[in-house]
Amino acid sequence: MGIEVERVIFDKIFNEARSVMNSAYAPYSNFFVGAAIITETNDVFVGCNVENAAYPEGTCAEAGAISAMVAGGSKLISAMCIVANSKKLITPCGGCRQKIAEFSSSKTLVFMANTTGTFNSCSIQDLLPGYFSNNFFKN
Repeated sequence: MGIEVERVIFDKIFNEARSVMNSAYAPYSNFFVGAAIITETNDVFVGCNVENAAYPEGTCAEAGAISAMVAGGSKLISAMCIVANSKKLITPCGGCRQKIAEFSSSKTLVFMANTTGTFNSCSIQDLLPGYFSNNFFKN
């Protein structure tokens, strides 16, 4: 995929992720995260982190976006953008990497961004090499 095409995809979902980030419930960490997914049918789904006083019972932004996607009838992430109120580029936690992998193909791009729009992208295989998949259930 060319850098121009990648930038168009990023721009489309970055603004959604940054916008929903402001809705996050993060009274304990004050670390606001937003995630946006674009599916194979160009539908966009978003999620934000929701903390809970009974750590670790909160929900990551990526998990929220994936849940919204599945509830909306889609099962394949074409691209995902994660953004946080940090100067550093945010990366998904290990559990979310596995959740993203569950709904990804070899072409799925994961954009990791900060609020200024600086980003890096990679495939889910690069983000989580050797991830566990349903292929292990097949003989």
